[in-house]
Amino acid sequence: MSINVLLVEDDIDLASTMVDYFEIESISCDHAANGIHGLSLIENNHYDVILLDINLPRLDGLSVCHKVRSMSNDTPILMLTAKDSLSDKIAGFDAGTDDYLVKPFEMEELVVRIGALSKRRSGQMSTLTVGQLTLNLPQRIACHNDENLKLTPITFKLLKKLMQSYETPVARTKLMHAIWGDEQPDSNSLKVHIHHLRKQFEKYNVKLSIITEPGYGFMLTALNPLPS
Repeated sequence: MSINVLLVEDDIDLASTMVDYFEIESISCDHAANGIHGLSLIENNHYDVILLDINLPRLDGLSVCHKVRSMSNDTPILMLTAKDSLSDKIAGFDAGTDDYLVKPFEMEELVVRIGALSKRRSGQMSTLTVGQLTLNLPQRIACHNDENLKLTPITFKLLKKLMQSYETPVARTKLMHAIWGDEQPDSNSLKVHIHHLRKQFEKYNVKLSIITEPGYGFMLTALNPLPS
């Protein structure tokens, strides 16, 4: 399985060396030379890992990291920087990074860290929020207007995946893998849990809708207002 990463690095020579090395390692890599471009790519694409330099033009790496986390994006982030003091590392982790690699570094070590990060989602995320609906990840609680939805462990995982991809269709296969991993149930199980989640939305007056994308999957979106 190939890994898809984003490299946000303004040192073009270093970036070119990294992209070439990633190609040898079968790692697909997009590149941005400044923070604004990097943030735009993050908003419009899915990445397994984000490699983020701190000293970036237009928008520094710490700000990019903070904005990514404020969007409820749990893509693992690896900070690349020449700053190696404890305070610099603490600032990076406070902004929401998952790992820290000080320049200069060995490419082999970078690839190993990318591989490890790509197998999980960021542990820096504690909540997901869409509209008035908040998902507390550590406590596994969904709350809407101070009321807790009654979710099973399966519907919690389902809601988490849909909230992470808000306004973006999620393939049925990706939803099922996010919920059950490699041990897939019968094809009707996902429909049952989608139905349960929709009923919870109705019961607690959640202004969100789970739309069926025929032949593809499902999408979480804002509930359309009723016509006047």
